[in-house]
Amino acid sequence: MKRIYIVLFIIAGIILGIYSVKIENFNFGGNTRYTNEEMKAMLFPNDFSKVTLYNVVRSKLKRKYNIPFIQGVDIYVTGLHSADIIVYEKSIVGCVKYMSSYMYFDKDGIVVESSNTLLYGIPVIDGLDFGRIVLYEKLPISNENVFKDMLDITQVLVGYGINVDRITISSDNNITLYMGNIEVYLGDSSELNGKVGELRDIWGKIKDLSGTLYLDNYNPLKDNTTYTFKKK
Repeated sequence: MKRIYIVLFIIAGIILGIYSVKIENFNFGGNTRYTNEEMKAMLFPNDFSKVTLYNVVRSKLKRKYNIPFIQGVDIYVTGLHSADIIVYEKSIVGCVKYMSSYMYFDKDGIVVESSNTLLYGIPVIDGLDFGRIVLYEKLPISNENVFKDMLDITQVLVGYGINVDRITISSDNNITLYMGNIEVYLGDSSELNGKVGELRDIWGKIKDLSGTLYLDNYNPLKDNTTYTFKKK
């Protein structure tokens, strides 16, 4: 019986020793939607989740985490008390309002997330005619031309690093951007790269104004493109 107690004591000591070795230094990378502290709270919510051996095991298992807007997470234990956490965010270029939620889609028009929260820097697309939206499926937009224009303008904006509050696409495929107190009328989807490039170049001159910028007459063959800005 004494030998059993000794074995149990040794096992308890080993468990206690393992439990006492925890990650204290967390180095995050790749996260822009959440702060480091927010990611830490979601991935390491209690003492057990910080145990070093536990994180060695779960890093090998490639566990999936049900975190909004996050595609995946890799945890690399770099020492007894340290770990590097690499966050892979879902690629999102825009969203549409559907019932009481925002449905976020990627560059291919696939709905990748549903949330009641509107993310900063992600434009809301208005003027679209769609049916029932299903998560992880393509946005059900009946007009393929409108669908293509939507994807084109959102990707061009991402490419130029321009944040837009809202985008409207009319039934005749004319595009208008809404940026604070300024509306930017692009007209049809022709020469989108040039139009958005022009917007980027002149934004510093008009960003504090209120009115409508007309870029529908943009012509890449002209050296000095003229544009019209009407103040409100």
